[in-house]
Amino acid sequence: MEKNADVLLSDGTAVHLRQIRPQDAPAIVDFHSRMSDRTRYLRYFSPYPRIPERDLKRFVNVDHQDREAFVIVSGAQITAVGRYERLGADAPEAEVAFVVEDAHQGRGIGSVLLEHLASAAQENGITRFVAEVLPENGGMLRVFSDFGYQVQRKYADGVVHLEFPIAPTEKSREVQEFREHRTEARSIARLLAPRAVAVYGASASGQGIGAAMLGHLRDGGYTGTIIAVNPRAKRVAGLPAYKSAADAGVDVDLALIAVPPRSVPVAVADAAASGAGGVVVVSAGFAEAGEAGAAAQRRLVESAHAAGLRVVGPNSMGIANTEPGVRLNATLAPRLPAAGRVGFFSQSGALGVALLAEADRRGLGLSSFVSAGNRADVSGNDLLQYWRDDPGTDVVLLYLETFGNARKFARLARRMSRVKPVVAVASATRPPGLSGGLPGPDAHAVTALFARSGVIRVDTVQEMFDVGLLLAHQPLPSGRRVAVVGNSSALSQLAVTACRGNGLTVADGYPHDISPEAGAHDFADALADAAVDDRADALVVVFAPPLPGQLPDEDADFAAALASVALAGEKPTVATFLLGNLSSRVPSYPSVEEAVRALGRVATYADWLRRPPGVIPLLSDVDPSAADLSGPPSSLLAAYGIAVEPSTLCSSLSAALSAAGSLGYPVALKAAGGALRHRIDLGAVRLALADSDDVRAAYDDLSRNFGRDVLVQSMVAPGVACTVEVIDDPAFGPVVGFGLGGVASELLGDLAWRAAPLTDRAAEALVDEPRAAPLLHGYRGSAPVDRDALIDLLLRVGRLADDHPRLRSLMLNPVLARPDGISVLHAATEIGLPASRPDTGPRRLRNP
Repeated sequence: MEKNADVLLSDGTAVHLRQIRPQDAPAIVDFHSRMSDRTRYLRYFSPYPRIPERDLKRFVNVDHQDREAFVIVSGAQITAVGRYERLGADAPEAEVAFVVEDAHQGRGIGSVLLEHLASAAQENGITRFVAEVLPENGGMLRVFSDFGYQVQRKYADGVVHLEFPIAPTEKSREVQEFREHRTEARSIARLLAPRAVAVYGASASGQGIGAAMLGHLRDGGYTGTIIAVNPRAKRVAGLPAYKSAADAGVDVDLALIAVPPRSVPVAVADAAASGAGGVVVVSAGFAEAGEAGAAAQRRLVESAHAAGLRVVGPNSMGIANTEPGVRLNATLAPRLPAAGRVGFFSQSGALGVALLAEADRRGLGLSSFVSAGNRADVSGNDLLQYWRDDPGTDVVLLYLETFGNARKFARLARRMSRVKPVVAVASATRPPGLSGGLPGPDAHAVTALFARSGVIRVDTVQEMFDVGLLLAHQPLPSGRRVAVVGNSSALSQLAVTACRGNGLTVADGYPHDISPEAGAHDFADALADAAVDDRADALVVVFAPPLPGQLPDEDADFAAALASVALAGEKPTVATFLLGNLSSRVPSYPSVEEAVRALGRVATYADWLRRPPGVIPLLSDVDPSAADLSGPPSSLLAAYGIAVEPSTLCSSLSAALSAAGSLGYPVALKAAGGALRHRIDLGAVRLALADSDDVRAAYDDLSRNFGRDVLVQSMVAPGVACTVEVIDDPAFGPVVGFGLGGVASELLGDLAWRAAPLTDRAAEALVDEPRAAPLLHGYRGSAPVDRDALIDLLLRVGRLADDHPRLRSLMLNPVLARPDGISVLHAATEIGLPASRPDTGPRRLRNP
């Protein structure tokens, strides 16, 4: 299968990378002719004015194993070529080289080619690259030195000789992810701050979606140039109309496309010819309309990427940027929320306008907004890359219907959440399309994904706005102690109950109820006292209106009294204020439960933020090269420093007696059936068999009830039975589960899950998260088990799972945990074809 990928360059432009083909010969000759004399000399160490026929044939015919070549295609032209050639039959080294057309140098093409060449070489057993570079070729030398590899240099005969291993390193992965972040952020920045916007589909009559979007763009005060493209009209909405965007003579950055689906490819091609960096396709009738539409959508994205364009949509309702210097309303919403510091991503096109209207109603100011529609290209991951460094965005809201590249989302969100809070509406169930027959995590998978990344997951759109409003206008709480202040004891008690249900603690001395007859001054004094009370980290204010005429007008401005405290910024304040309207900067909710729930979500995020991020620790006695997936599970685990207590499979009494004698008494006998092996409660396990008579009796009983196959194993000291699992989940990749053994735990699904590889903090959380975890800590006077040994085991299992895409599942059951360590009594694996790891390998634009 041909290797190919759409990739982003350092300026955010998309290009296509693919393997070279024999039919590329004319394009290679044309590419060579466009290179300057200097570029040809730096690549070939000679003038090399033309390519001889013999060389050309060799250039375009490669075996994709010992010799590989990739080309970068922009539009219809080849703009760069990278290749490696193995240095001898079965040699572990290959020489690498690439050349980039002059007009495209400095755009990060060399580093992209190097990533893909290194990945292809590793697949073919090559472990090292060598290169020869002229000293004056500083750009090429920087490509190698800046990549993160351990490069050895040697100067001889006027040439710099480079040699380096191509296995990914921590540094090379860091460099790769930094470049990915920079390119994806830049591609979105060009969409959200365009110098000129071309609108396709705006009718001269003013009817239809295209005309509405043009009107919203103009009436919203867009500061750039608007170009109406209409081949049959001279003017549209008072603006001159052009047959092609290029006819306007303006550099276009963004195209809005609202034409029938069959006309979209023509509009995309025209936008590309005008120099656009991206298109927003509002038109429907693509993947959401069936297989034919899905095929048309794939062709649309392929043609757009080949022309250097990013695609928002199709079936999008637009994008917006409220920054005063841009004022871009390229949406179907006639009115945007006020400018603010909240970035908002909506996967749903249908809900987009309603979500913007709700944000406006709630007074939630936005910095920028993107509706992804069918999410054929631009996704929430791209927006996370952009918003992470955007100085105008402090909070991010995500409305997600499904996950695409969830592993990448977890990685990006984990970093983003350290600097800016992320609130996501997302299902806690398994994403659609995954096999329901798989063992392992269901709702746990999404929960683990968010727990590890620090994202504030909410269940509804209403909750998303509740939490977003609090984050946008209030500081984070420094703890979970809450001061409840109000003028209604009934509302105060509701708040107390809600605090307990959301993991919050009512501070000592609260609730503080002021009299229903108290005026605004008394109310303000009570709030001010709570705001400076060291016993409280946050305020919950509940206020019911006084009776009409009860207070003089000059002492009835309760909204001002609340605002004076809530806007002081000392402690986060949420309110249920049943009297008039408050400032939009004071988070107010229609019910006490909603107010406290939002505060609880934010307090949990603040707790996560205060904890130092986990690290993936170095582990001793780990040798991935010694791992043999075709051998017994015990040998695979041994390569990761995990010892499995030896056992012998026996199919007769004589074999069982012989095995027991070899192992030494006392021994255990277990039914060999996979589902029954650990079921002491069903009589499938017989322990502490002291001699041959015990073995005879146990074998007779087991063979009669469970079949003739048994396992014979040495006895180990008793402990708390635990289970460790690995499942290769189609959405999240390898996930590690941990729980305690026993029928009750299995019945309740009492396993905690985290994505592999595990950090030290994730492994600690796995051990402590199951509901039965108190049994490990000395429940009812028993001795606590060796928690560190369990954590070490989970770290090793997580590393193993991450290293081997062919490992489809792993089960360690039981694992006996004791005060003096652990014993793994049984291991089972399932090995298959390598699973897809969408967030690994060289950079590429993957359909999200």
